[in-house]
Amino acid sequence: MKMPGRPFQLPPDKQDAMQRAKRLEWLTLLFMLTIIAAIGLTMGMSQAMKAVWTEDVLSLIPPIAFLVGTHYLGKPPDDRFPYGYRRAMMIAGLCGSLALFGFGLYILISSVVNLVMAEHPSIQTIEIFGRRVWLGWLMIAALIYSVIPPLVLGRMKLPLARELHEKALQTDAKINKGDWLTGIAGVLGILGISFGYWWADGVAASIISFEIVRDGTASLRNCVAQLMNKRPSDVESREKDPTPDKVQQELERLDWVVKARARLREDGDVLTGEAFVVPRDERNLMDRVKQATETANSLDWRLHDVNIVLVSSLE
Repeated sequence: MKMPGRPFQLPPDKQDAMQRAKRLEWLTLLFMLTIIAAIGLTMGMSQAMKAVWTEDVLSLIPPIAFLVGTHYLGKPPDDRFPYGYRRAMMIAGLCGSLALFGFGLYILISSVVNLVMAEHPSIQTIEIFGRRVWLGWLMIAALIYSVIPPLVLGRMKLPLARELHEKALQTDAKINKGDWLTGIAGVLGILGISFGYWWADGVAASIISFEIVRDGTASLRNCVAQLMNKRPSDVESREKDPTPDKVQQELERLDWVVKARARLREDGDVLTGEAFVVPRDERNLMDRVKQATETANSLDWRLHDVNIVLVSSLE
């Protein structure tokens, strides 16, 4: 059975941007695995180090989800999925948001509990090449390394997320921000312990967790709203996307249209839906619908399969 839907193809410039985004995600996985190993070998009993290690493990989820989601983007509609597979990226964004929120909540609860219980973390010395070395120096070195790749990669992902309108990629960039902020907080916590401030470790972890929980909550709410077909929103500011209004205005400029209204939703990076049109009369309706369809779908590269529905009234 041939499905009426058609696969969505990114414009050539957007395809190049998507390939760059994929390469960044593969690099993210590579560097995060090395960071997880470095933190795991040096974390000792430090609460901040344990938080960093847990966060880094959770940080693997968003790039994996993004890469899996992009695998389905080019698949055409079929009998099982007549609307195609574009929402795979929305699921990827949801996975990333859950990881961000869950990680922040874990650190916040864990650090507060340790502060309340007044647990005094101790950092022992270890023997390296016949010399006793304070493990804190190795912790700090590992934490500084854990800051650099997320800082660079996260900043490189943000412009691509805006260009591609990929909220999953933007969420991953936010998680990278949480990665390097957590690394800095961990360094401050370890230095605090070295000066005898046992509470510095827990305070550093808990302060940074507030920002991570806030970003995770906002991203999670936005992802759930998209799955519930909320009006499209901007990838960064989350304000109303002006595209539905633009579609409505362009349709109302057609000489045979009395009134129009667009109802669009986000399917990952594309916008789909319907445009309801009130015609002045019933002459040449087939040609007019074809003209309106071409007009609506040509206004933005993200518009895909916007269907024209003729109605007698918009009341």
